[in-house]
Amino acid sequence: MYKILIIEDDRALCDNVKEGIIKWGFDTVSIENFENILEEFAKLNPHLVLMDINLPHFDGFYWCKKIRNMSKVPIIFLSSRDSNMDIIMAVNMGGDDFVTKPFSMDILLAKIQAILRRTYSYGENEGQIIECDGAILNINDGTLTYDNKKIELTKNEFKILQLLMKNRGKIISRDRIMRVLWESEYFISENTLTVNVNRLRKRLENVGLKDFIVTKKSQGYMIP
Repeated sequence: MYKILIIEDDRALCDNVKEGIIKWGFDTVSIENFENILEEFAKLNPHLVLMDINLPHFDGFYWCKKIRNMSKVPIIFLSSRDSNMDIIMAVNMGGDDFVTKPFSMDILLAKIQAILRRTYSYGENEGQIIECDGAILNINDGTLTYDNKKIELTKNEFKILQLLMKNRGKIISRDRIMRVLWESEYFISENTLTVNVNRLRKRLENVGLKDFIVTKKSQGYMIP
């Protein structure tokens, strides 16, 4: 089931849109805290975003650009502002479509379905990001973003973080990590894994994520 995130501060309109979308079998969620939209987006990990332009604190253009820094999730702007400049801004910030208020729910649903088909045409419904305490791992490009800092991960760094973040709160054995990294625990020195983890820890510390990965003696590693 596709999850659609509605970022709209007009509660009545938000509820109407949500009701209309739910009837078509979509899972819908909406933003309550407009100060931390990026954090909420990362936690909810939607397949598509409906974004108003006029929002409290920062406008939709600002949040669209922030989301684009970590995700390629499709974004449809909903706005009563319909000048050419607004539409150009929406496209330049990374928006995929622009719907002017007031709008027909049938038209909006048609646009949503078309973009979802185009974006997920190969059935890849899996979320594009994983979030833990503000650290955001982008599955598509192998990067980690935290506190507005973005780092490019090596193949092994990405695999380690993906495994640990997907299993947050669980201890992952060294053998399991080694199998994921090298497809076999044989003929690979355990010291090689230690070196990889220590190098990753240093890179995480450089962006403010100290003690993000915890060692469980004689058991493995985890993100608590």
